Amino acid sequence: MAVKLRLMRMGKKKQPTYRVVAADARSPRNGRFIEIIGTYEPRQDPSVINIDNERAVHWLSHGAQPTERVEKLLKISGAWTEHTGEAVDVAVPTREPKKSKKQLEKEADAEESADAGGDTDAVDPAAEAGGDGDEGGDEQGGDEQGGEDE
Repeated sequence: MAVKLRLMRMGKKKQPTYRVVAADARSPRNGRFIEIIGTYEPRQDPSVINIDNERAVHWLSHGAQPTERVEKLLKISGAWTEHTGEAVDVAVPTREPKKSKKQLEKEADAEESADAGGDTDAVDPAAEAGGDGDEGGDEQGGDEQGGEDE
């Protein structure tokens, strides 16, 4: 019998929690399972992972194949390292708290005002062009255009 370590969805609608189970590969996602190995709660911040490493290593040593997500969870819990013996970088990603649009706008305004106020090397584009700013063709001050004074 081919055994897989996979997630079994539990919880309410739009609020999933998962059981990490050892199940026959032919059974459906939420169908029969052989043993519950742990739980995974992704909606908590940070995510809560409870895995019985001893049982996970037992199933891995007996040929159970973990899914990609379960393999990541096993690496975080340390069961994968116990099974394979290889060192795994277990840098759990941390999220920064999400900022509201108002906070982002305030920060952007603060950065703009800091850039505008503290930037003394700013050069006027007209002065950079080499004149006093009167070289534009759309201005009405000169007689070159022959405008409305006829």
